[in-house]
Amino acid sequence: MATSLKRSSLLMSTLFVMAGALLPASQVSAETQDSPLPEVRFVTTEGAFVLQLRPDVAPKTVENFLSYVNSDFYDGTVFHRVIPGFMVQGGGFDEKLERQQTQAPIPNEAKPTLPNLRGTIAMARTNAPDSATSQFFINVANNDFLNAGVRGPGYAVFGKVTEGMGVIDRIASVQTGRQRGMADVPVTPVVIELAEQIAQDD
Repeated sequence: MATSLKRSSLLMSTLFVMAGALLPASQVSAETQDSPLPEVRFVTTEGAFVLQLRPDVAPKTVENFLSYVNSDFYDGTVFHRVIPGFMVQGGGFDEKLERQQTQAPIPNEAKPTLPNLRGTIAMARTNAPDSATSQFFINVANNDFLNAGVRGPGYAVFGKVTEGMGVIDRIASVQTGRQRGMADVPVTPVVIELAEQIAQDD
């Protein structure tokens, strides 16, 4: 028990430094029911996956994420932090591990009703709650200790993987090491070749 708590504390503290089920359909707003939820397709060197986003419950987070997607910000960035059994994190560094210039931070929209379950995507941040910019992570396990109200404000979940979870698991299993002062960096870069919003049928 003590070992488990120590590990979860360490994982959360490093997430600070590096900066599935969502709400049931009955709780989705009428406006969202009238239009499909936005989707984003990522193509990486390990394969492709699709995300379904939830602007009905995390509107500012989704707007921020889509602004990065639609400006091609994520193209050429990498998954720079990978921890098996925990999560894969990307969206902030290029292949040379150079930090990318971002937009202003956004408010933390973490909610107890949007838990960090396996397959969900959430915003990475520093230890300041309202500090998320471009970096995100995808949970490869149920990480309850990251939820709002468990140990503080939590990490804002804003969508989930609907296709290609096997790709996420493959990314989570790559060999990692230390590079440029960062731990858990893939030895062979896992590059996001393309991130694009999927056009919705009218």
